[in-house]
Amino acid sequence: MKALIRTIHLWAGLVFGTILVLQGLTGTVIGWRHELDAWLNPGLLQVAPPPGMVPGAEARPSPAHVAAVAARLAGDPAYGRPDTLFLPEVHGDVYVAWYRPEKPDSSWSQGVTRQVMVDPANLAVLGERNWGEAGFSRPLLMPTLFHLHRYLMVGDAGKLIIAVQGVALLLLTLTGIVVWWPKMTLSAFWHAISVRRGGNWPKFSFQLHRAAGFYVAPVLLVLAFSGVYFNMPDWVTPAIRAVAPLTKSGKLTNASSKDAPRIDAGVAMAAAQARYPQGRVSRIGLPGKPEQPYEIRVRQPGELRHGAGATRVSVDAGSGAVLRTIDPLAARGGDWFVSLLYPLHTGEAFGLAGRILISVVGLTPLLFFVTGLVVWLKFRRKPAKRKTPAAEAARRPLPSREAA
Repeated sequence: MKALIRTIHLWAGLVFGTILVLQGLTGTVIGWRHELDAWLNPGLLQVAPPPGMVPGAEARPSPAHVAAVAARLAGDPAYGRPDTLFLPEVHGDVYVAWYRPEKPDSSWSQGVTRQVMVDPANLAVLGERNWGEAGFSRPLLMPTLFHLHRYLMVGDAGKLIIAVQGVALLLLTLTGIVVWWPKMTLSAFWHAISVRRGGNWPKFSFQLHRAAGFYVAPVLLVLAFSGVYFNMPDWVTPAIRAVAPLTKSGKLTNASSKDAPRIDAGVAMAAAQARYPQGRVSRIGLPGKPEQPYEIRVRQPGELRHGAGATRVSVDAGSGAVLRTIDPLAARGGDWFVSLLYPLHTGEAFGLAGRILISVVGLTPLLFFVTGLVVWLKFRRKPAKRKTPAAEAARRPLPSREAA
């Protein structure tokens, strides 16, 4: 069985190694994409903070200001009503308006979303870019790396490929643990988790491959499982529900009449803030159809997920009533487990140290691919052992009595 498992581990690495290396390297970079994006595009994503405000301190725009931004864009024929409005997280950030993308020609086409950046101080448009458009210019570099990591730049078909790759990573990690498993002695265990000096390059590669696998296997299992869930949740939710209850979250519609007057984004934001007064509203999804509510994202103090947070509030677009909330701090069972997956995948559940750890682990697929390839090529080129005359004589059959 161990020989069979070793063969599965080998061929899974050879077949999926290249894409796993790409996923690891892009994941290492996009783990810092907000900081890198702002550094690459200071005139597009950064402005001078308001007078008297400390740069980098938390920003909390007022509902009236958010309503003014949405109205400014909606009233300009060059832009129109956005689909989602991202609010500044800290002083010096800008508003980012996302527009509904056109439907791709096929599942192999990458969707492109228009982004428009607005200065919070004077509501002037700073510029725009197409999120999802391939390119290596400063505005397009980080979006391109993100879409390579999430979709391989081929849209929904890429999500399927990445999900299969996640299953392959699970298989590689589990088979690697079986192949790594040493004899239950202290010396054998120490040899299995350490790299010793001396020896040739293949021997060093083997020791490094085996020892590094021991240390990063738990993290790789988390990354693989969460990656499958993000891209193909239907593959894993039955398993989660088999262990713990998981709430089904379908699309909501307004409880008020379609003919009722519509509230603006500021009123919807105020309703969400009233529900979570200590939280920071991070983004507002504006309804695109008369029956759709506002979908508002909030980050509460104590959430493991940073940035936009994971608290969701659905607000009736007619009455302003809260229709539903999804609160990660109150989640239990399967809901709590699912709420952990994103902050664990990015490492932000453990703060800066966790993000650094994920970035380092993102480099290990390249390490495993190179060292595994060296060991595999060494075994393939290993010459067959020459048989000694004594061994050949021992293998010859004894003469029969009749022949004698």
